[in-house]
Amino acid sequence: MKRSPAIVESRTEEETTGNTPVRREVEEEPPGRTALKNRARFFGHVSDECWNDWKWHFRNRISSVDELTKYVPLSAKDQEQIRLVTTKYPLSVTPYYFSLIDWSNPDDPVKIQAIPSFKEIGLAGMGMEDPLDERGHSPVPGLVHRYPDRVLMVLTDICPMLCRHCTRKREWRHGGWVHTPAEIERMLDYIRRTEVVRDVVISGGDPLTLSIRRLEEVLSGLRRIKHVEIIRIGTRFPVVLPQRIDDELCSMLSKYGPIWVNTHFNHPREITAEAAQACDRLLRAGMPVNNQSVLLRGVNDTVETQLKLCHELLSIKVRPYYLFQCDEVQGTEHLRTPVETGVKIIEGMRGHTSGLAVPTFVIDLPQGGGKVPVQPNYVVLQTSEELLIRNYQGRLFQYRSPKGPKNGSGRANGQGGRRSNANVNQLAFPSLASSAKAGT
Repeated sequence: MKRSPAIVESRTEEETTGNTPVRREVEEEPPGRTALKNRARFFGHVSDECWNDWKWHFRNRISSVDELTKYVPLSAKDQEQIRLVTTKYPLSVTPYYFSLIDWSNPDDPVKIQAIPSFKEIGLAGMGMEDPLDERGHSPVPGLVHRYPDRVLMVLTDICPMLCRHCTRKREWRHGGWVHTPAEIERMLDYIRRTEVVRDVVISGGDPLTLSIRRLEEVLSGLRRIKHVEIIRIGTRFPVVLPQRIDDELCSMLSKYGPIWVNTHFNHPREITAEAAQACDRLLRAGMPVNNQSVLLRGVNDTVETQLKLCHELLSIKVRPYYLFQCDEVQGTEHLRTPVETGVKIIEGMRGHTSGLAVPTFVIDLPQGGGKVPVQPNYVVLQTSEELLIRNYQGRLFQYRSPKGPKNGSGRANGQGGRRSNANVNQLAFPSLASSAKAGT
């Protein structure tokens, strides 16, 4: 693809933070400049009234190779390959999100999430259709009950954008569907009869593609169930089509709290003024907003990108919640990173920024095993009384661990004087310190 001289490309530099190599991506363009240029370039004929109307974006999603080539030049080979991919994994991207792509960069992290890659079918033999075994944990269609006290309601498979790393990519071939009122009533009936359920996650697809009336019917049905305490909504609308988060929607949602919103920013460039405004509206309507990123090769697989993403999330009052290892989904193998990449990212963040900015890195285990946190190992050695612990700088510290109550009396063992938590090299801890140095 011919590169536009009007757009300055980013540079990549290699640096080291501690023992972790970091690719420094130096952005030459001020934030939001790419989006402004692309809106003028591709959608200059679109009025502000239409651009600010989420339904206009939804109706005008780019969903075919022919539509794509109206905006960007593609070689005959690229066109043919994308056509082949879309026979199995369709294309759908909103004009808003399309405008965030830096088309001068063939490896643009926003483009990677939105535009089909031939690798989606080239590596089709790897992965599983339903790696989390959602079907196997569905007591009624559309409802997943994996953990004791919470369930997942999948209301639709329709999304404003088809993210190339989607964990429910298997549903795309079935076309757009929405569960009928009768099917939703079966889900609600199961929740009514299962009194241990206190937390309900509403997902899809994207549940905010539903009309306000349909979504309110579900929320009001849940709120009539006394043992349901918390409702969570999983949506990527604040990222790919923030215009959807309008006053009408927020006013309706505010009636059914407590509602928590989990959204899905993967890269700092997705945090635009429009996205910030969408999150602010949700917060002002009483809904805390958490972010669940997916670790993606070439998108956010460096310490610096994750730091920048999480800092900018906090600046718009969104809490970094989870960083997911990309699931073993067919058609996503080219986007998956080694697990060690995620561990090193967390290690590179911990201690170098506020704990509030560090998400929990988790693997959602296959066969419905559930989410398991995977963190750097800071405990070097441990005895029944003491631990040797490595801090974020790589320094070793001795920590005395008190024993439990003796004979149920409440009196703890090992209540001697407390030692200073100083560098282990200055302490009388020869056995652990020497073992650590020996690498045992």
